[in-house]
Amino acid sequence: MGQIPGRQFRAFTFWLLFALLAVVLVHGIMSRSANEHEISYTEFMQQVKAKNIADLLIIERDVQGTFKDEVMLSGNGQHRTPVKQFKVILPADDPDLADKIWAENPNADIRSRPTSTPWFNIFFSWWIPLLAIFLLWIFFIRQMQAGGSAALKFGKSKARILNENAVKVTFRDVAGADEAKEELQEIIEFLRDPKKFQALGGRIPKGALLLGPPGTGKTLLAKAVAGEAGVPFFSMSGSDFVEMFVGVGASRVRDLFEQGKKNAPCIIFIDEIDAVGRHRGAGLGGGHDEREQTLNQLLVEMDGFESNEGVILIAATNRPDVLDPALLRPGRFDRQIVVDRPDARGREGILKVHARGKPLSDDVDLMTLAKGTPGLAGAELANLVNEAALLAARKNHKKISMRDFEEAKDKVMMGTERKSMILSEEEKKVTAYHESGHALVGWMQANADPIHKVTVIPRGRALGVTHFLPEKDHYTRTREYFVDTMATMMGGRAAEELIFGQITNGASNDIQTATNLARKMVTEWGMSAKLGPLNFGKQDDMVFLGRELVSHKDYSERTAEMIDEEVSKLVTAAYDTAKSVLTENLDKLHALAQALLEREVLDRREIGIVLGVSPAEDKPSETETTTTAEEKPEPARPPRVESPSKTGPIIRPDPLPGPSGA
Repeated sequence: MGQIPGRQFRAFTFWLLFALLAVVLVHGIMSRSANEHEISYTEFMQQVKAKNIADLLIIERDVQGTFKDEVMLSGNGQHRTPVKQFKVILPADDPDLADKIWAENPNADIRSRPTSTPWFNIFFSWWIPLLAIFLLWIFFIRQMQAGGSAALKFGKSKARILNENAVKVTFRDVAGADEAKEELQEIIEFLRDPKKFQALGGRIPKGALLLGPPGTGKTLLAKAVAGEAGVPFFSMSGSDFVEMFVGVGASRVRDLFEQGKKNAPCIIFIDEIDAVGRHRGAGLGGGHDEREQTLNQLLVEMDGFESNEGVILIAATNRPDVLDPALLRPGRFDRQIVVDRPDARGREGILKVHARGKPLSDDVDLMTLAKGTPGLAGAELANLVNEAALLAARKNHKKISMRDFEEAKDKVMMGTERKSMILSEEEKKVTAYHESGHALVGWMQANADPIHKVTVIPRGRALGVTHFLPEKDHYTRTREYFVDTMATMMGGRAAEELIFGQITNGASNDIQTATNLARKMVTEWGMSAKLGPLNFGKQDDMVFLGRELVSHKDYSERTAEMIDEEVSKLVTAAYDTAKSVLTENLDKLHALAQALLEREVLDRREIGIVLGVSPAEDKPSETETTTTAEEKPEPARPPRVESPSKTGPIIRPDPLPGPSGA
């Protein structure tokens, strides 16, 4: 049997078990007569007295026989049926039963024999089931030895393997991440020529951690490293390690690195490593859960006793704050490479990469488009180019024009137009004045971002949108910028109250965003004169981070009241500023709202004409300068502040400085 190949053995075992089961069923069916009916002892004795017994076979208490004439009996069922052959169980062993029956039925053929079990009954009762169990046991043992059992496959790595010929992505396909490419270039050179570094006693970093917001090209960079180096590429997600069975994650980590060693030199890429590399001790489930065992095994594999020469681990995450410190120390992830949102030149490069191979009209200026999309990541820019191509195809154009790109940009940044949505005249008027309030207050503020476009056409979940867009990226922002920004946010609500004498829920997102901004100014950025340059920390640390199981304030109740007062003072002052600006320019507010009702969409130039200010006479702004090659600004992120309420959001770059978050 050991010489039978695995697939043939499985087929042989299946058919043998099937044949044994068939034999058992046939034996069980044939051992019982189809015409034999079981009757009660009372009915049997009635037929004995009626002299209707033809023959009998008595085996202790079991009696089988035949009637002379068919009898209508109920048997054990509910309906009366004709009975010729019968079976009855005696209530007690009666050695004189044969004599009693002969006395009433002298011509009956009555036989008796002791109970005995034929060899075939023993065979079918015991040996066939035992043989079936033995064959099943052999079947599963062979399956487990061959690695074909699904149970044993849980411990196998789920990594997708791409060999050096399958990886077609190179650094030519990556744009907007020049610093990250420079950091990764050394890894490529080591994989190509390790002796160059070893001759000087150098050691290549064992791991590189790519940090950055979603869509910035972390996975693409890892593929490009493998493509440039021409080595096998193992790709796996952090969530692929952990299953419901204990020990599976650690087993998969071991198997992944074993495969890497066999294919060295190679690159192992773990996407979303925060799923498995989160801070140990996190949560309330104890310190020895499956995820922590997986992390411990990963730490051992990255910096254990065994050498992993030629196996380089690259991981990506947008949550570096939740990673375990042991994972981030030198010797494991020696390099932490930030892949942030690109600047204007980076966005132009990304647009060129994704526009490659697409027919573009002569009027397309990708640099202009890049300047108009601050804060967009690579994935969003790729989506923008794709949307422009779809719009051009929908219009049956042969080439993609600049207008297609502009429409695609508005769709990506402001949402899809819902022209079929019909608003009442009252709602449309309220929306027009609300958006005009945002636009006018923003236009009048010296430190606010320039307005890009305002519309009362419903987009996404909003009924109107005011879009502010800086013309350069920024590292930091001043207190004056935040104050003017909050005033711009409150312009919509102020216009509603000023014109209609009542307010709607359309400003809910504006109020929420302004309140959050004011709280950050007070508690994090030290922009309150009363409280001074102090940081009061965050009070929303989650238990899952494993840092604190109980949240507590690091300041007194009196300080908390002062914080609330300062936040309220900032937001209220912003609202008063917006109301004052609109009151002084009431005629311009009416003109702007009327133009919106007539045209539905106004850009910056058209707004200037309505307000009586040409673009050349417009106030100079720091945002209107061009980004130079020497500047390395932090891209501002234009979030969608949406609400299903009556009026739409202000869309502006995120005014919060610091590294872009997830």
